[in-house]
Amino acid sequence: MRYSVAMSGDTEAAMRDHLMREDGQEDVLIATYVLSTGVERTTALIRSVILPREGDRHVHGNASFTSAYVLRASHEARLAGHGLVLLHSHPGGQGWQKLSRTDRETESDYERVARSATKMPLIGMTLGGADTAWSARFWFDRSEPTWAESVRSASPTLAITWNDEQRPAPRITRAQERTVSSWGDLAQGSLTRLRVLVVGGGSVGLDVAQRLAATGLITVGVMDYDTVEYRNLDRMIGATRLDAALSRSKVDVAARLMRLAATADAIEVNRHEVSITDPMGVKIALDYDVIFSCVDRPWPRAVLNGIAYADLIPVIDGGIALTTFPDGRLRNGIWRTHTLTPGRPCMACLGQLVAGDVSLDKLGLLEDPEYIEGANREAPSHQNVAALSASVSASLLAQFVSLTTHPGGRGAPAPLHYVLSTHTLLQSSASCGPYCAYEGATGAGDRRTPIAEHRDDWRAEVNARRAKKHPIRLRILASLEGALQRAVNRLR
Repeated sequence: MRYSVAMSGDTEAAMRDHLMREDGQEDVLIATYVLSTGVERTTALIRSVILPREGDRHVHGNASFTSAYVLRASHEARLAGHGLVLLHSHPGGQGWQKLSRTDRETESDYERVARSATKMPLIGMTLGGADTAWSARFWFDRSEPTWAESVRSASPTLAITWNDEQRPAPRITRAQERTVSSWGDLAQGSLTRLRVLVVGGGSVGLDVAQRLAATGLITVGVMDYDTVEYRNLDRMIGATRLDAALSRSKVDVAARLMRLAATADAIEVNRHEVSITDPMGVKIALDYDVIFSCVDRPWPRAVLNGIAYADLIPVIDGGIALTTFPDGRLRNGIWRTHTLTPGRPCMACLGQLVAGDVSLDKLGLLEDPEYIEGANREAPSHQNVAALSASVSASLLAQFVSLTTHPGGRGAPAPLHYVLSTHTLLQSSASCGPYCAYEGATGAGDRRTPIAEHRDDWRAEVNARRAKKHPIRLRILASLEGALQRAVNRLR
């Protein structure tokens, strides 16, 4: 199990403003947290900040808590059902901070108090003042802390502090020279350590996944339970007729192409043949730092929309819609891209997600011609071509670069909307809704309102594909292709 800590940008700013004193001395602070539990990673989400009152702490070179402050905060955490976080600052510290003997003894002593009050592990955090880098550890007992792998601040300018011992920066290779020249070694070292999940392995998702691998990321996952078909070949660049003939999964095709495109010394490609609308799909998604939403239905988009706020994992979403005249000529094309994170409006506030459509999608009515006609709705648009889907993937990747490298000191832009017929790029003026259920659940973690459900339809497709028998000539071709791929990988 890996561990991390996350907080919204507003919460991080509030804690930083208190801990960074004008007089240059250390300070202390207490906060509360809830858990967000994935398959391989558990993340503590900072929920509230409990500021000290007069006499609650001593500031005298090495700042310290008073027992009254810790007991008051423990009581508040217990009433809310949260865990306890003890924070302190190292004004001259830079990068991931270790514990001094005094810091270790303080947190170890208060571990029992926190656990007895909240029934949850104590978390300790340190802020390095020289570069505002955070470090964190989980106290499961008094003897020794378990160090987190990373601490992230989720906002339009995503900021992550990495524990170099647990997640070291990968070596910069010759194939990455031009990439690194665009934003420097430090940005490359942080960017390539991100665990990024691409949900949807179709035309857009497949392109995004390959370009992430080419950028040098060392861990990329692709989630899709669907099968490559001949009708996909005009959009899934890199997929072959053999892939369609063998009914290969989209994640297998993505994995092959990502390994070919990878510029890192080694890349971990995670194949997830599961639906994001299933609770297991959600738990897998919680293991990642950033998610690309390359899906085109309301239900999966609603699930991802929820994760962006409840679990503080930025989600970069987008899509394309083409319309035609009755005689078949192209009338117009519209594509949209937006980053979903605290500080940016969610898909519901943007009008890109209608709550009622989620229920209809669960029932399969949005693809039912009789229902569509009876409800006087427009049939879903399935038009898409490679020449235009590339524009969507390019815009999604531009959002990713802005979110993670902050060109010009700015982060992810406001939602973007491109109109093909007028060649117009628009920036949405939508804002976060004051009563938005998604944004109101920011940092809810495992207490999120469940949107995912167990279903057997996607499992049936996966099982049918795995059980399918193919002619001997196709199996021979597949073996030859596999041998060629292994040879290419050895050359790498």
